[in-house]
Amino acid sequence: MVNKITKKDLAEKLVDKYGYTKKEANEVVATVFEEIAAKLTEGVTTDISGFGKFVVKTRKERYGINPATNEKIIIASSKAPAFRAAKALKEAVK
Repeated sequence: MVNKITKKDLAEKLVDKYGYTKKEANEVVATVFEEIAAKLTEGVTTDISGFGKFVVKTRKERYGINPATNEKIIIASSKAPAFRAAKALKEAVK
């Protein structure tokens, strides 16, 4: 079985721990993720101390092969979000 945590779970933790209403807690969680996404869209690194960094990585243009035709193709450069865990998080997971 896969364990996971959702935005709803995070909001419920805020309700339990700090006494927010469910609506307020959902807004806080949504705002955090919206801000991270907005900064990544702008190409800005988001560093959360003790947790990690959200960064935008640029993939270079490269050659590939179309598996249907075995024809060589050029795969355009692209950008993708990435996460780098902080040392404290890495140590906690060990």
